[in-house]
Amino acid sequence: MGHSSFKLKGKTTTVVTDPFSSVMVGFKFPKTTADIVTVSHQHQDHNCSSAIEGEPFIICAPGEYEVKGVSVFGFPSFHDTKSGAERGENIIFLIEVDGIKVCHLGDLGVLSSAKIMEEIIGADVLLIPVGGVYTIGPKEAVEVVNQLEPKMVIPMHFKSSGKNEELSSVEDFLEQMGAEQTERLDKLSLTKDKVPEEMKVVVLERKT
Repeated sequence: MGHSSFKLKGKTTTVVTDPFSSVMVGFKFPKTTADIVTVSHQHQDHNCSSAIEGEPFIICAPGEYEVKGVSVFGFPSFHDTKSGAERGENIIFLIEVDGIKVCHLGDLGVLSSAKIMEEIIGADVLLIPVGGVYTIGPKEAVEVVNQLEPKMVIPMHFKSSGKNEELSSVEDFLEQMGAEQTERLDKLSLTKDKVPEEMKVVVLERKT
């Protein structure tokens, strides 16, 4: 859905991650509904839950949650490399929908403790910031990918036609990854039996 926002649609339950203010990001947040909304931190380009129609269950704190058959685990982390002194805290979410584990790193500034890494390592899908400046950049993102060993990698929070021109581009990340066979899709359909055995990078095009 753009920036760090994704819509995870299971058989019966829909999750939206980090909905954003259109004014803050520079392009329109798509009209949508959801059963669950996750918010990694309280910045307006990640916490605009009012943009979601209906009455979703909003998760904006670490902990364990079970909502309409979806398991959500929130792990505390930092938005910077100085224990939150510059930009505060961030929540890493591990979301299990229909047996598929999706890890959303939010605005990660530095990889968390070994204990938290054990919880998120080997996720089916890793949603990872790659733009730098406010999060890890392309080089650091590659290091995190190599540590977490997900089956699929989807980059987020990178330069676009909005208000984040200072960020690195997704191409910078792909070059660092050496991802020559990257797929570019407007929607990724995935079932547990279709999760690739070897790591795959997918770039999702923003819904307009």
